[in-house]
Amino acid sequence: MANTKSAAKRSRQSLARANQNRSVQTRLRTLQKRVRSAANPDAEQIRGLISALDKAAKRGIIHRNAADRRKARLNALIRVKK
Repeated sequence: MANTKSAAKRSRQSLARANQNRSVQTRLRTLQKRVRSAANPDAEQIRGLISALDKAAKRGIIHRNAADRRKARLNALIRVKK
């Protein structure tokens, strides 16, 4: 339990942000699974995933290098599937 008002507020903010970040990470995982499991993913799915990764990195939800790594692996997978 927080000892001060400001500490209590920070705790509430932290929980709210964690919930928002968790939903974004879950969405990223879902998008990645859809693209990877598709026999031939369409360009719209791929664009959506790359956009979501960039947005998550921009907001600090995932690290910039992690987003770049995931995009590189995605592109390599797409090249192999074609």
